[in-house]
Amino acid sequence: MTGGTPAGAGEPAGAEATVIIGQKVRTGREREFAAWQEELNAAAAEYAGFLGAEVSRPTDLQPEWLVVYRFDSIAHLQAWINSATRQRFLDRGAAYADGPATQQVVSGGIRPPDPLVTVVVTHRVRPDHIDAFLDWQRRMTEQEGAFEGFRGTELFRPVEGLQDEWTTLYRFDSAAHLETWLTSAERRELLAEGERFHDFHLRTLDNSFGSWFAFEENGRQAPPPSETRTSVAVWVGLYPTVVLLTLALSPLKMPLWLGLLVGNLLSSFIMSFVTMPFYVNPLLRRWLRPRPGAPRARTHLVGLGTVAAVMVFWAAVFCLVTTRIWHLP
Repeated sequence: MTGGTPAGAGEPAGAEATVIIGQKVRTGREREFAAWQEELNAAAAEYAGFLGAEVSRPTDLQPEWLVVYRFDSIAHLQAWINSATRQRFLDRGAAYADGPATQQVVSGGIRPPDPLVTVVVTHRVRPDHIDAFLDWQRRMTEQEGAFEGFRGTELFRPVEGLQDEWTTLYRFDSAAHLETWLTSAERRELLAEGERFHDFHLRTLDNSFGSWFAFEENGRQAPPPSETRTSVAVWVGLYPTVVLLTLALSPLKMPLWLGLLVGNLLSSFIMSFVTMPFYVNPLLRRWLRPRPGAPRARTHLVGLGTVAAVMVFWAAVFCLVTTRIWHLP
């Protein structure tokens, strides 16, 4: 949703609910934290209404570990957030945390159409300032929309029983375009006008490669796979794409610099619009995004076995083609 009516206002009781949790981790405890978080996510998957969980490691844009949980309703999310099971995990995980975690809850879900750089901003707004806040937020959105790379914004009302803050999500197509907006004179002027709303927290979510993995689960965009699985999946798609392009372009006998220039451009388009959506995503779907409750060890072994079999197949095919059938000039 771009501008206009705040999401979360008048949401039906069964609307999807999402919580974004940010946590700084003590230096040297990252591996233990990751293992603990995986156990915690598996425990969450046992609760009613669980749709998925995503863990994002720190990046240059995003200094914290981020965990996103999706449930099919506020009630089910609240049951998990307030559960004794989660509290036991939090007590044990306190040894890995560098300070308290932050948490934002939105009702209606987060459904970005592309893998954009997303900024999450939470504001504490007094009840008698709500109309002024909405007007100020509308003007903020209008200014954002004039900047290159802006892809939309969503505004979520507080969630009773879970969160008192208003949450705003806005998205840009790249970190560079986002930085232009964040450092702009127009934004500084609007922040000065909305001084009464300066009690806010801002967080950036970085999601590289996301458009190559845009599956749909339960009618909603599913969270992206881990960085390791993403890299392996890209390799599965990139190898046949690059080899086939090399064979196709070789009769043109272009110099190396030109051949790489043209080949890289074509491979980028082919990977984004053909290879990933029609070959890699269907092939590795359940490894990249396992179903909630699926056996992790078996899912991982089946996925790695599929990757190995496919790559052996392509290697054998291209070896036969380039040594027995078609010799490159």
